[in-house]
Amino acid sequence: MHYAALASGSKGNCHALSAEGQTLLIDAGVSLRQIRQRLEVLGMDPESVRAVALTHEHSDHIGALGVILRRTEWAILATAATREAAGRAQGGEIPASRWIEVAAGRPADWNGWRILPFALPHDAEDPVAFRVEAGGVAAAVVTDLGHPTALVADHLQDLDLLVLEANHDVDMLREGDYPPQLKARILSRVGHLSNAAMAELLGRALSPRLKQVVLAHLSESNNDPGLARFAAEEILLGTPVALHVAHQRESLALSPVVA
Repeated sequence: MHYAALASGSKGNCHALSAEGQTLLIDAGVSLRQIRQRLEVLGMDPESVRAVALTHEHSDHIGALGVILRRTEWAILATAATREAAGRAQGGEIPASRWIEVAAGRPADWNGWRILPFALPHDAEDPVAFRVEAGGVAAAVVTDLGHPTALVADHLQDLDLLVLEANHDVDMLREGDYPPQLKARILSRVGHLSNAAMAELLGRALSPRLKQVVLAHLSESNNDPGLARFAAEEILLGTPVALHVAHQRESLALSPVVA
């Protein structure tokens, strides 16, 4: 399996998982043109994309959905509530012919891959993360959650690759210039994961199998990559796990993740 963070942050998110000649995108919060260009730059074939799995309906995760529906034949994996909410946000429903319904806690087979959505605490209609298993490799992309839950930690066991939110440093957020209401939302239990909360959850996800960790969805205003990396490194100290940080403007690709 190959993994790439095409974009990751408050302005747009898109992750790519590729194996066996096909690619699944998780979210599409940047333009279709950017998705294709960034895949090409990373040596991944845009023509291999078969589907997009939507975590929730916020604009930084579905911004390209309307164009994707008009200009591609990609399938859309989404829960029923996310499909409805995304349709309202985009001004048009995802056609039934393009929609593959998924549900939190219910494994789905997609072109020979096992895809397991699981619930997250976030202020959206039906937010999920995705655990994907293909070619003997297990990966999970977990962003947009307000706090670590036992359910989330359970689904992060025995992974080869973990992409995990490290949205903000609490002190930077509190001292920054965001409006009080926005600060309260981000800090709430259905907001975003701080560096400290990320480290707590990462510690619960450690296993001898884990090889790669990518810190994702960093706020450009309320976090610093060095702070996020330091918080994770304290947890990973003494382990062979490779640590990476995804960015908003620069794509990140990992060499093949092997089981």
